[in-house]
Order: sequence, then C-alpha cells, then structure tokens
Amino acid sequence: MRVVVVGAGPAGMAAARTAADMGAQVTMVDSEAEAGGQFLRGRARFAHPGVTHLRNTEAWLVEGGTLHLRGPRQLRFDALVIATGAYDRPLPFPGWDGPGVITAGAAQALAKQGVTLAERVVVSGTGPFLLPVATALQDLGATLVGVYEAGSPLAWAREVRAVAANRHKLAELAKYRKVLPRLETRTAVIGKHGSRVTVARLDAAWRPVSHRTVQADLVCVGYGFLPRTDLVPHADRTDGFYDVDDHQRTSVPGVYAAGEVTGIGGADLSEAEGVVAGAAAAGREPPPEALKAVRDGRLFAAALARAHAVKPGWRTWLTPDTTVCRCEKVSLAALGDATTMRELKLTSRVAMGRCQGRICARNAADLTGIPFDAQRRVIAVPIPLGELAALPEENS
Repeated sequence: MRVVVVGAGPAGMAAARTAADMGAQVTMVDSEAEAGGQFLRGRARFAHPGVTHLRNTEAWLVEGGTLHLRGPRQLRFDALVIATGAYDRPLPFPGWDGPGVITAGAAQALAKQGVTLAERVVVSGTGPFLLPVATALQDLGATLVGVYEAGSPLAWAREVRAVAANRHKLAELAKYRKVLPRLETRTAVIGKHGSRVTVARLDAAWRPVSHRTVQADLVCVGYGFLPRTDLVPHADRTDGFYDVDDHQRTSVPGVYAAGEVTGIGGADLSEAEGVVAGAAAAGREPPPEALKAVRDGRLFAAALARAHAVKPGWRTWLTPDTTVCRCEKVSLAALGDATTMRELKLTSRVAMGRCQGRICARNAADLTGIPFDAQRRVIAVPIPLGELAALPEENS
C-alpha cells in the first residue's frame, strides 16, 4: 500500500508514522526543511525507518493517483493524506498594509527563532492563539502594550460538554497567566499610523462604540485561520474546511484529510486525526483511543468556532481608501458592485496578485456580500511554465 502524506506538522507526522507502523510504504512531503509545522517549529525531530521524508518539496497538483512535485517529479499513491494545516486570517483596517503590522502566526514563528521586531507590541484579533503569541513576545523582552480580544476569550468554556471532554484545555490557560493583565475583551485595533495605534471598544457585532490611541511599534493580528485546501480543491468543504467522515475520508476517493484543514482544534486534535487518517489510509481500522480523542477534540473545535466567529461589524472599521488586496493595491472603494468572485476579480484585480486570493479573497467576499468559496484551481502553487511543459505528453 503506497501512502503519501502532504504536510509534516502534528497531523502529518502522526499519519505517516501510523501508516508506516501498519505496513504501508509511506512518503511524507513538506515544503519546509524540518518537520514540525507551525506548532512544533524548530522542536520536532522526525525519523521513522518506514517513512521517506521529502524536505523542501512543494506539491502542486493531484491528478488521479499521482502527486506532482516541483522539480518536476511525480509520486504514485494508493492513498493520499492532506495535512497541510492552516494560516492566519487578518482583517483589514486603515494602515494594516504599512510597516509595523504582521500576522500573529508570523510573530510566533519569529519568536520561536528568538527574534522580536519591536520594543512596544500589540496583539489583536480573536481566539486563544493570541495568548501564546503574546507570551512568546513578552518572554523575549518586548513591552506588551495590550492583548485585544474582539470577542469573549472564555465563551467556549461555557459549553459544558466540550469542557468536560477537554478539561486539559482549561489547564493550558495557566501557562499564559502573566499576559492576562494586559488582556482586554470586546476590543480591537482598527487603525495604525506610524506608532499611533487606534484601539476601539466594540459592541457584540464588533462595531466600534469608542476608541483611544496607544503607542506601539508593532501590531500582530490574527482573526482565526483559513485552511490550506489548494491541493485537492474539489473535495467537499464547509466554510472552507474539508468535510470528513469518522475515518478522515474526504469526498474524493482515496483522499484523506487530517489536522487544521478539517477545522481548528489545536495540536492534540490534529495528532489524533493524523493517527486515524494514517491507519485508514493504510487499510487498517484506526485505534479506538484515537477515534475517541477525535470525537472529544471536535467538540472543543466546534465550541471554539462558535465562540470566536468573526462578526460582521468589522466592515465598519474600513474607510473607502483602506487597502483590501495588498498584492494588487485594491482599496475598498475599488471593489465596486460585482455579484460574483469572477466578476470581482476581473473588474478590480482583487485576488489576482501573488497570493492568488489566499489573504484577501475571504475578506473581499465578506465586504461585497458575495458567497465565499475557496479558490478551486487545478494548480495549487505558482510554478514556472517550464515545469508544465516538462510534463509527459499524456498529462499535458
């Protein structure tokens, strides 16, 4: 049984290890030099005699039972596990495209390498991810001006079933207790001009009701995550995330998904889903304890999604000249009155730059009222035309 795993974070490593332990011939492909993903960046050491680990390798096309890699190179598979994770969703505001604004994930990645970009730092967004980012920056000596949570940080804790099945999540909060004095809820950064940062108090819909100015050199923003589903874009999805069954099967035969491409629930859930997907991909029954961990973890993930949903009032933070698409410098005013994403791209060039809408498409859809559907491209990442030309004739 040939199993290919794309992604080497907690889900991908668990899937590869499990499939190999169950007798499959496994190849794990990842675009980074080392395994671990964002969560275990710089701390993971992966080695398994039954797994071939292809580092610094980008996958760009799934075609039948073939995975195309940059190079060019092809891998044949009987089962494919997608464990490509997710990335930060920023929300635009005046000044977000200027110096001194980065995503919370970028700040965390730099912090794990011992790098902080500024002395006075603000963290703004929604979700529990803000707390470890703020803690990491403070540990490096940055002055934490504020941690601004647009929603209610413990709203998920009121969901009894989710808490009962995931008590350890409450205990994790203790690790971040030293930044809690800087935490303000129903609050967000809605503007930045130089070192002047506009912080607003929000109502339940996230509309500003009052504002003040603080001084900060760096603003780190994160409003949840968007899944990396580019490689198999035709699989069924809900709100961008892959729909999977109890064995992590997607709607595409032979393709499984694990980790944050199926929903945001933390590293524990990602690892459990990886175990289930790896076993199923190898043609074996997943371990009962992994199936239970997935069920419990999904209760927490669902509670988290409800508690930290992005509210529509954020649209009122923008002015007509606020940049929505940074790649193509498209402002809010330039979005016009398009009724489909295709029309919006053709008339404004939003989502036509290097990121191909990965950063701006969801926000542009929300701002225009166009139903959001993640891009369904055949090619997952930018590649040179020469690699397309080098494909065997039967693939061209």
